[in-house]
Amino acid sequence: MKLLKKYISSTISGTFFPIFLSLFTITSVVYLVKIASLTSIITIDFWELSYLYGLSLPKILYYALPITFFISMILNFSKLSGEYELIVISSFGLSPMKLLRIILPISFLTTLALLIISFIVIPQTDYLQAKFFAKKQQETEFNIKPNEYGQVFGPWYVYVEKKTENTYKDIALFLPLENKDTFIMAQTADIINEQDSLKLTLQNGLATNIFDKKLEEVDFSTMILTYQLSKIEKINSIHDLIGYWSHIDPASKKMKLFIQNLLVAFFPLASVMFYIALGFYNPRYEKNRNTIYAISLTTFYMIIMQKVAELKDIYTVPLFFIIWITISLILYKIRIKSHY
Repeated sequence: MKLLKKYISSTISGTFFPIFLSLFTITSVVYLVKIASLTSIITIDFWELSYLYGLSLPKILYYALPITFFISMILNFSKLSGEYELIVISSFGLSPMKLLRIILPISFLTTLALLIISFIVIPQTDYLQAKFFAKKQQETEFNIKPNEYGQVFGPWYVYVEKKTENTYKDIALFLPLENKDTFIMAQTADIINEQDSLKLTLQNGLATNIFDKKLEEVDFSTMILTYQLSKIEKINSIHDLIGYWSHIDPASKKMKLFIQNLLVAFFPLASVMFYIALGFYNPRYEKNRNTIYAISLTTFYMIIMQKVAELKDIYTVPLFFIIWITISLILYKIRIKSHY
């Protein structure tokens, strides 16, 4: 049994890694293109691009690992059946169900890895990514250049004549709204960076409001414009992580994500009977269509998973897995149990 376990484990790795590397590469290219498109909004160098790609690796694994595992397990047993090895093993009295002793630990470890990635690692990388973008946003807001049009400070359009260190001189701001336009002219302005906001302190200026064909002007000695930065849910510790998942609004996007994570993570473990039901076949009497079956089932699972997650009802998760496991048992009984 130990030799058989070692042999099947080696054949699984031989099937798994080529598929995984192909899918991992394709998904990586998609994420790299997505990251590169950010250069139209913010300026990032090669090392920052590498940093963002590194933060994307858990999500790449999140998508690539369960799909690869499901397809590779079916193809691996299909390959062993095609070479008559599983038939020989069955002839020595080892029933297909006994192979669960080999499949279950591997499937459990894969599910455990996906649970760690989806519920622990990805929230932390999302926080680091949001923190990076917030920092870049601050740098962009700070980087107001003299004599350039189209620059913004929050919702305001900004034009500056001169700049000395962090002080701007002869600054003009414009805020267009549906029923009101606001112009502000000031002699000097300073930007103050606070933890969650940026403040633009204007000195000695004139504010003009135009609304309903009326003109309103106000002289001021000091005016402060505050731009509130988007808040980031901090995840720096286990306590933060517990708080992140323990307070979920049933109708929120986080509930959808929570359900989706469960369905993705338990996909390898809940599908163990499919590996046997589809992997076993007699090459003398049956054609090998297992590649089509594996891809079709994976696609079907992912589509239904999205539909279930959109319901945002946690009680649909056990119901979904009961139906999925029942289908695999019925398929096993029809295709395998009566013959092996």
